[in-house]
Parts: sequence; structure tokens; C-alpha cells
Amino acid sequence: MRILSDLKEGYDIRMRIIGFTGASGTGKSHRALWVAKEKGTDYFIDDGLLVRGNSILAGVSAKKEGTKIGSVKRALFTHREHADEVKKAIKAYKPESILILGTSDKMVDMIAGNLGLPYVDEYVSINDVADDFEIKQALSTRKEQGKHVIPVPTFEIKQDFSGYFLDPLQIFKRRAKGSYQLVGEKSVVRPTFSYMGNYTISDYTIFQIIEYIVLKKTEGVNKISRFRAENRPEGIYIEMDLVLLYGYPIQPLVKEIKERIRSEIEQLTALNIRTLNIMVKSLVVAPKQ
Repeated sequence: MRILSDLKEGYDIRMRIIGFTGASGTGKSHRALWVAKEKGTDYFIDDGLLVRGNSILAGVSAKKEGTKIGSVKRALFTHREHADEVKKAIKAYKPESILILGTSDKMVDMIAGNLGLPYVDEYVSINDVADDFEIKQALSTRKEQGKHVIPVPTFEIKQDFSGYFLDPLQIFKRRAKGSYQLVGEKSVVRPTFSYMGNYTISDYTIFQIIEYIVLKKTEGVNKISRFRAENRPEGIYIEMDLVLLYGYPIQPLVKEIKERIRSEIEQLTALNIRTLNIMVKSLVVAPKQ
């Protein structure tokens, strides 16, 4: 049992805690922002993250864990450093209320306890905000495709989820007949612990994509004389040397190549490019046609 003095840990004693519960895969993360707004708060805790509106304030996503057990532990804030980071953020932002997502009332209580938050004032069930058809549809997507929703826009998590399946998902709320209001954007990922697994992309595949971008879609390049790609968990590091054709302005051309590579690699592979170094080694005169 938590004692009141241990419970508050410097938080405002009037802070209101709402639990949002439902079985895994029933669509809680999909509706988190909407439920939070309905309950008068901009803050919610979901799968190890403290989120305000569409921004991650603190935490580590449980979707990054390699196993289901690791994911559950992360979501429960059992790691001290992880819990301390989120506690510090809560104290800094001083929210009047927080929505906590969990698979059950017990899980919500455990999260609140591990973060030293006040007792839960109210519980909302997924059945209160979604009908049977919507819940079955969400469960089917989870089971058949291994997809999970993270309740923030893709650009917020792109760096942390480089190499995962990433897909933006815009969420609308019906306002009137034929009228919808954009509530926010979510991200769909396929985590490592999903039975579908994650995917890898070979360095040679990256080279082939870049070769096509540089030599086929960009005027002014003669060849790629050296190429090196290193795919790390946080993103991909690329180095390359180019031989350019005489008569093309070097700086604007290199800038154009960098922009095209970043745009197309990230769009085609969902890999986050951490470093892209391009060196021009020499110039050659284009052969006469």
C-alpha cells in the first residue's frame, strides 16, 4: 500500500488521474488523444511515454523492446532511470490531470504507483468510446499484421524507430453529417516483439537506391567512386565520393543530391539518415554526343 507522503513525491496533491483501459490491441492508443481531450487534459501516459498533445515530453516507448515481457516492464515503468525521467518531467510541467492507458485497472494503478502519482479518480473503458465492430477491427489488425499505434506524429518518433515499419495515420472526429475535424496524427509501427518481426535492408540495396537517384535522376554526375553505408539502430550513416561533370555548379548540385537522397531513402525505407557526407573527388568533361 502506498503512503500519502511517498505517493505525491512533490506533485500537486490536486492532480487528477484518469485511467483508460482495454485489452491489448483494442485501439486505446488510437483514441488516446481524443479521450484525453474529452476528459479535459492534454497529458497522457501510454506504453512508457509521457505525451502532451502531439509531443513526447519524456520516456522510452515500450514498442522499442525486443520481447513482449520487456515491453510490459517498460510500459509499467519498472526501470528506475526510465521512471525517474518521467517523474522529473511531470514535476516540471505540473499538469493538473493525466490520462493513463493500461490493459486493466490494475495495470493503471501500478503505473500510477511506480510514478508516485495520486490514486486514480476515474476509469474509462475502451467499450465506452468504441463499438464492438471497431474493437474487433483493431484486434484483427494487431493479430494479422502485427501493427501497433503510437499516439504521436511520425516525425516525433522517426529517429527512435528507424528501421521499423512506419506509417502516419491521421485521426478525425465526426462533427456533423459529412463534416470531420482533424484531431491529430498517430504513427503505426511494427515492433520487434511482434510475431511479424522487424525487417532489415542490406547496404547494397541502399547503394542501389542511391545509385539510381544520383546517376539516373540527377544531371551533372559522372559516377560514384566510393560508397559506404553503416546501418545502426539509431539510423544509417552514409559516406560517398562523386565524380561530377564539368560545367555544373558544385555546391548547388551537391545540395540537390543530399536533399533527394534524404527524401527518397526515408520515404522508401523508413530509415532515418543520421549522417550523409558527400565529397566531390574530381571533375570530368562530358563526352560529346
